[in-house]
Amino acid sequence: MRTMWKGAISFGLVNVPVKMYSATENKDIKFNYLHEKCKTPVKYERYCPACDTDIGMEEIVRGYEYEKGRYVIMKDEDFENIPVAATKAVEIIDFVNLEEIDPIYYDKSYYLVPNDGGQKAYALLKKAMEDSKRVAIAKVVIRSKESLCALRAYDNCLVMETMYYPDEVRSTKYLAELDYNVNLHENEIKMAVNLIGSLEADFEPEKYTNEYREALSELIQAKITGEEIAVPEAPAATKVVDLMEALKASIQVAKEKKENLLKSSNPKGRVACEPGNNQTHVVHNL
Repeated sequence: MRTMWKGAISFGLVNVPVKMYSATENKDIKFNYLHEKCKTPVKYERYCPACDTDIGMEEIVRGYEYEKGRYVIMKDEDFENIPVAATKAVEIIDFVNLEEIDPIYYDKSYYLVPNDGGQKAYALLKKAMEDSKRVAIAKVVIRSKESLCALRAYDNCLVMETMYYPDEVRSTKYLAELDYNVNLHENEIKMAVNLIGSLEADFEPEKYTNEYREALSELIQAKITGEEIAVPEAPAATKVVDLMEALKASIQVAKEKKENLLKSSNPKGRVACEPGNNQTHVVHNL
């Protein structure tokens, strides 16, 4: 992986030199736009309509539109002179419980690894965070942009999650569709809770796959080799008439899926009884 940034974690009077790598990658299948007639990739030009000419990157500056059609020009030195400490450091501000951070604040994940000479301080910080069960809230400036971030121990590493500031999270009060009143019956609530219970499982990320991307890859490969690909018929749309009946049917479907999963993972059908429990359950073959 390519190093994206080098700096330090500022932890009290301790500086931990680190390097940053992107922790995630987008595996979406990308397409080029082609001219249908000749199949040539479409070219996008940097064009100035006022001068009626193509321009290069060296002729482009950044402008902030403060009024319609009026801009203030910002140069590189303007960003450098902003009166904010733009040190190459992840400045830790607080240590908090992970459960207190709503996922809506998270933006992108990065791995932070120790740079030369920082291994012991890095290991100490990571161990202290693990033992205290805390995550660090910090600020960092990367590429002329200050970000709020959270640092936490993850898989023998420190991961940094850049975060949105509170004023960047839109309020739900502007969603007119949420201004409604409904009456929920106790039986409906119990049935919905039962449905959730029937779908409970441990989070195992490896069992989730991008089925659409896989099907799209198969379709592309079929077109490359000139083969036909079978397309399953879309299920007929059904109209939900009775909410309780729909919940009951959903619980039954979830139950059957779980039973089929247990059978497939335990073909011999071994069962075991937990100590102090008269109920038997299927033993998973791992």
